[in-house]
Amino acid sequence: MNFKNFVVPYTVNDQYKKKAAYFSMEYAIHQPLKIYSGGLGFLSGSHLRSAYELKQNMIGVGILWKYGYYDQTRNQDETLQPAWMEKNYSFLIDTEIKFQIQIHDSPVWVKAYFLSPETFKTAPLFLLSTDLPENDYVSQTITHRLYDANVSTKVAQFILLGVGGAKLIDELNFEPDVYHLNEAHGISAAFYLLNKLKSVEALKEKLVFTTHTPEEAGNEKHDIYLCQKMSYFCGLSIDEVRKLTGITDDQFNHSLAALRFARKANGVSKLHGTVSREMWGKYEGICPITSITNAQNYSYWADEPLYRYLDIGNDWGIDDRKQYLKKRAFEIVADQTGKLFDPKVLTIIWARRFAGYKRADMLTYDMARFEKLLANKKYPVQIIWAGKPYPADYPAITQFNQLVHLSKNYKNVSVLIGYELFLSRRLKQAADVWLNNPRVPREASGTSGMTAAMNGAVNFSTDDGWIPEFANPGVNSFVVPKADYANMTVHEQDDYDLKKLYDILENEILPAYYENPDSWRQIVKNGMRDVRYQFDSNRMAHEYYEIMYK
Repeated sequence: MNFKNFVVPYTVNDQYKKKAAYFSMEYAIHQPLKIYSGGLGFLSGSHLRSAYELKQNMIGVGILWKYGYYDQTRNQDETLQPAWMEKNYSFLIDTEIKFQIQIHDSPVWVKAYFLSPETFKTAPLFLLSTDLPENDYVSQTITHRLYDANVSTKVAQFILLGVGGAKLIDELNFEPDVYHLNEAHGISAAFYLLNKLKSVEALKEKLVFTTHTPEEAGNEKHDIYLCQKMSYFCGLSIDEVRKLTGITDDQFNHSLAALRFARKANGVSKLHGTVSREMWGKYEGICPITSITNAQNYSYWADEPLYRYLDIGNDWGIDDRKQYLKKRAFEIVADQTGKLFDPKVLTIIWARRFAGYKRADMLTYDMARFEKLLANKKYPVQIIWAGKPYPADYPAITQFNQLVHLSKNYKNVSVLIGYELFLSRRLKQAADVWLNNPRVPREASGTSGMTAAMNGAVNFSTDDGWIPEFANPGVNSFVVPKADYANMTVHEQDDYDLKKLYDILENEILPAYYENPDSWRQIVKNGMRDVRYQFDSNRMAHEYYEIMYK
């Protein structure tokens, strides 16, 4: 294969012939390729799958993480133990492209690997590595761990994605019409391109930016002098950087720089677009912020037999298939925890990244109601928790471990490890109720519920992220009605959401599931129908071309 004058190795659809280069720190494409941590990766993986299905003229640029994010293992008492295992991939192609970039005023060798579109049915993906014998040990470690906790290493990773990615595209002679940054991790590409294009105006014509963070504190900032020392700005002085970006303080805000260098940006749900415009509106010189709601790849995630039964109106088939999917997933529960779950029992699953605002343990805030729920003989329930906390987020790890200890007291509660693509799919197939209870409005999109609905699970959520665009409460989902959150303390918001959560669970969800299976099945079917096209990433990938790339 010729990588020196690269063209995508399939016939491009005329509608999508504009050349796009898509930059992301992580891609969740398929279980064997462990280069992702969570939602951002699930999103970019689905995006590349849809770009392939629609035959878009797009390439992906990412990083080949030697140890991935981390492997979730257990200590002797079943609590979380992060482990880093070396990963090897025989299916990646060595492009034999090797070049140098400057990191910390020193040349660092970069090698590019290629994931062919035919391997996992994705747009072409190039992955960069510094784990080479030509580099010193510190330079090799840049591509060891995704989101390394060491600040200098993390800044080096951002330089590799941005500057390294932009330089790779020059090595390929791909010449994109548009550089699409999925989150601000790769904004160092802008400084590389400024040297090449010679003006901010020329840069703006080519750069678009997707922000995933609905609060300012969550956007990455690093000491501007550290960035300068690390060669982040491609030879520009601090004064030149300040003049170009308008950043006057000593913290370099990657997202703010991206919003000033891009010609257009987008939030990842309608609500997030509104929140982002309000949040960044006080800054001068930022580009317009629209919204394109995140989505997931239907052909990868959806359970095909369930939809086949839905399309021919076979209710018995839907029920039978769902029972089978639950039974199969419960073998994983038994294997990991020694607990035998019953496919006939209503199963509530909370599974995603553990982070404070997502409130994984919310059901346990009121232990009296929690005990009552678990002991209910008339309407029995089973609860499963799963998800990976960031390995340096100690409050989130503590939360995970407390749930592990709590689960030991109940036969019908389990906490699973290994929340990656395979387990994610199995749990969505096992769920009757997919529980999602972030503090509003802190979840930009929260896409896990989309793939849950594609597998016959009913969404039960606070009214955040993508949910306002999907939910028809009582018809295709159950939703905690919004309160005047802006005038509530965090404690008041948690109290309100918790009470509503239990009220809806006890008075609506459990009776519907056990006493009116026909109406429950109808809610399942409505959710499956409503998620199918509106939240399939083919719609999203099309909108990026129509709204962002034109």
